Formats: sequence, C-alpha cells, structure tokens
Amino acid sequence: MNLFLQQIINGLTLGSIYGLVALGLTLVYGILHIPNFAHGALYMVGAFMSYFLMVDVGVHYWIAMAGSALIVAALAIICERLVFHPLRHSPPIHDKIAAIGILLFLEALVQMFWGADFRRMSSPFTGILNFDGLIIPEQRLLIIVGALTLVALLQVFLRKTMTGATILALAQNREGAFLVGIDANRVAMMTFGISGALAAIAATLYAPINLVYPAMGHLVIMKAFVIIILGGMGSVPGAIAGGMIIGFAEAFGGFYISTAYKDIIAFGLLVVILSVRPQGLFAKGAH
Repeated sequence: MNLFLQQIINGLTLGSIYGLVALGLTLVYGILHIPNFAHGALYMVGAFMSYFLMVDVGVHYWIAMAGSALIVAALAIICERLVFHPLRHSPPIHDKIAAIGILLFLEALVQMFWGADFRRMSSPFTGILNFDGLIIPEQRLLIIVGALTLVALLQVFLRKTMTGATILALAQNREGAFLVGIDANRVAMMTFGISGALAAIAATLYAPINLVYPAMGHLVIMKAFVIIILGGMGSVPGAIAGGMIIGFAEAFGGFYISTAYKDIIAFGLLVVILSVRPQGLFAKGAH
C-alpha cells in the first residue's frame, strides 16, 4: 500500500511542476493565441537565475526564487514587446519561428556563461518525512503545496480583481474587450510576465530534485504542450487537470511498467485522448 501511496506523491510532484509550466503557456495562448515555444527556455533561465543567486550571490532559497521570478517575468515582457508585439499582424508562422529563435538564443546565452555542464542546486528542504513507512522528501512536499497555493492565488487574481477580469475578458472575446476600452498591450505584457514568473518558480521548485543544464526545458515544454492540448488550448482548469493526468501516468507507468517508457507515456496519452475527444478534455477559452 505504501508503494502505491508513494507513486501518488510522485505523481502529484510531477503533475504540479507540469501544471505550473502549462498554466503559463495556456495563459499566453488563451490571450494572444501564440504557442510560445520559447517558454521552455524561460523555465531553464529561471533555474539558472536561482542557481546564480544562491551559489554566486549567496542569497537564501526563497529570495533566489523571488529574484528569479522577477527576472524571468521581465525577460518574458521584453520578449513580448520586442518580438511578439511587432509580429501581431504577421502570418501565424512568423511568431512560431520567432519563439524558436528566442529559445535558441537564450540557450546559447546561458551556455556561453555557464557552459553545458550539469549542475546541482541545493535546497534548505533536505529532510525526509516518514508517515508510518510512507517516505516524503520535504522538497517534494514543498512542490505540491507551492503549486497548489500558486494555482489558488492565480484563480483568485483572475476571478476577484479588476486586472484579472480584463485578462479573462480579452481571452473570452477579443473584439468585445477592445470595444469596452481594455488596453490589449498592457494585458499582453502582464500575461507574459505572469507566465514567465510561473515558469521560473516551477524551475526553482523542481531543480533541487533534478539537474540544472541548458537543455532542461526541452522535455518539459514538450510535455506542457501535450498538457494544454489535452486540457483544451487556452483552458486554465485544463492545464491543471492535464498536468496531473500526465504526472500520475508517468509515475504509475514508470513504476508498474518501466522507467524506460516514462517519457513516452505522455505522448501515448495524447494520441489516445485526442482520438476520443479531439477538442481536448475542457472547452476552449480561459475559465
């Protein structure tokens, strides 16, 4: 029974990280209809910024996380202003190519400063909790609690604040939002900023139980796209649900079948679910 519960913890950990990354991705798509392939690079930069702030500057883990979130949020806003905003009236393929360009540029930039080596990021949460034989590392518990808290705060922000309401309004009816005077530029910048901050926080939470390296965002962003397609492009609940589905599928599949097939499971699920429900599990649109 403990082995089964252990896989639930592992599934919640993976699902929380995937959900946070997919959440930022789906917000951008829901508002601007841009499949931001550079989001994986923002996730990677978030991990390296936290690593730099902790190792080279010497700040505490929480301060490093906050600093990384601010830096990556600013970087995401710069990308929106300098790259995606000028392309808003161009053919759709242009912003996809631009996003891949940003991805390659950021990876090359990080590799120029830190090299291609794998690095380990420390965490103050190194303890192990033992609940009658159920082993839960503190960092994994922090990931689960942190992700759930962020999702709850984001939902409150979107539902209960005027700024959040403008984001939802633009996602649901772009033309109507323009007619009532919503500033699309401000909303676009804010959405990219939130997206970047979520990616940086997810990377900082996950890095202590993973490794930090320039290509670390590749597999995560591929799975995040699988998640937002599964959940329905632009759906906030779909991003969370999709993240958990993939997380649990990987945890249980890796344990009961083979860890060699763990990363294939997400793409297998994509094929199965979309063959039954092509529009994804949730209706389109941020909810």
